Amino acid sequence: MIDLHFWTTPNGYKPLMLLEETGLPYNLVRVDISHGDQFRPEFLAISPNNRIPAIIDDDPADGEGPLSVFESGAILLYLADKTGQCIPAAGRARVRCIEWLFWQMAGLGPMAGQNHHFATYAPERLPYAIDRYVRETGRLYAVLNKRLAEAEWIAGDSYSIADIACYPWIVPHQRQQQDLANFPHLKRWFEAIAERPATVRAYAAGKALNTAPTVADEESRRILFGQSADTVG
Repeated sequence: MIDLHFWTTPNGYKPLMLLEETGLPYNLVRVDISHGDQFRPEFLAISPNNRIPAIIDDDPADGEGPLSVFESGAILLYLADKTGQCIPAAGRARVRCIEWLFWQMAGLGPMAGQNHHFATYAPERLPYAIDRYVRETGRLYAVLNKRLAEAEWIAGDSYSIADIACYPWIVPHQRQQQDLANFPHLKRWFEAIAERPATVRAYAAGKALNTAPTVADEESRRILFGQSADTVG
């Protein structure tokens, strides 16, 4: 059994999609980040950066008792290797998969996240910041669109954790001020993933857990955006 400590964010959906693809049994553990659940000692014990998602695998390959993993990219790699699914076993195909996974972790996720923050959540509108991150998000969409003009899936011929990592960050494309019609190969890919039964099940499971906006009031804004070195403890 995999315990997935989860909230309904793009990073949260990544391991949930993979769990549904692989068929591994899992249990969703609610971590309401808008109410500060990520600062509870029991969660920090498995995710020291106070961010979701994190997992606990009660049956790891080494047989040495439960194993925790934090960071969404590390979780995807761990689960893919555990099951032998959604990642090439070796060679150049594996390299391609991992490099695009890291591309999402270092580029698409952080830049789209800043897009969300300055366009939607910042207490004052800063045109320079909004324009900076909307344009950079568009550039990254174009990079992905170019890649998908060459291959059916991001890593090549097979659906992989590279696709799973990127998809949840494209779901809020309208909020990111991006028109998928401008990226036809990305649009084809996005629609194909949206129709996968595992994707449908993952998003239904997330919706069953939470339908409320993450930032709903000043207290949730303080919890999510008011952290500093002093809050690490």
